[in-house]
Amino acid sequence: MPRLRFGTFIFGFMLAMVLLNDTVVRAETYVGGQVGTTFPQPLSDGNVTQHGLGDFTIADQPLKNSIMFGAKVGHYFSRAKWIGVESGLSFANPHIKEGAVTLSNSRGSATGIFPGVHQRMIIWDVATLMVRYPGYRFQPYAGIGPGLFFGKLSGPEAPPGQSATAIGLNVEGGARYYITRRWALFGEMQYHRARMAYTSNDDNPAADPFGFSATYSALTVSFGLSFHF
Repeated sequence: MPRLRFGTFIFGFMLAMVLLNDTVVRAETYVGGQVGTTFPQPLSDGNVTQHGLGDFTIADQPLKNSIMFGAKVGHYFSRAKWIGVESGLSFANPHIKEGAVTLSNSRGSATGIFPGVHQRMIIWDVATLMVRYPGYRFQPYAGIGPGLFFGKLSGPEAPPGQSATAIGLNVEGGARYYITRRWALFGEMQYHRARMAYTSNDDNPAADPFGFSATYSALTVSFGLSFHF
């Protein structure tokens, strides 16, 4: 996972810079909004979980890039001004592309044309540990923490689809520039990863009955505006 190793390096580098710096800044709380683009990797390591279908695996399923909208709130502490905690919520639609899909088990494999499915992904970065370089105007930062992933599938002309909820990983890094004492522009990259278990909607007889699990991962590049107080 080269992106994850890159995120770990950035986080360690930021922490080292902060420990070598004695700049005094005040504690602060902030709220912000952002917009960007999500670049998802294919759904990988897929397994069929529906009862009666056997021990099938699913070939990787490519996903479409998506616009992302998000909001966040955070706080940097007064006694350790380089350390903070942040919570964020983001929305994206990395739809599953139309194309050939292969199912395999110990008895062989079969390939069919998959029509494509709409996928909505809501991610709550519950509590991200943040480290910043506390400069006067320019502040690089990095963070790592758990995320709660909410996925929903639905065909454009198909019955109601499957849903999934999972705990996953958020790694982020970026920089903030204060244009005034209260307002700042920021740009960042986030890496998200979670194991999603899409279950069939058995309570709805008209719903798609197919259940499967797969790994979701994506890199998001975004820009935003934050207010600090």
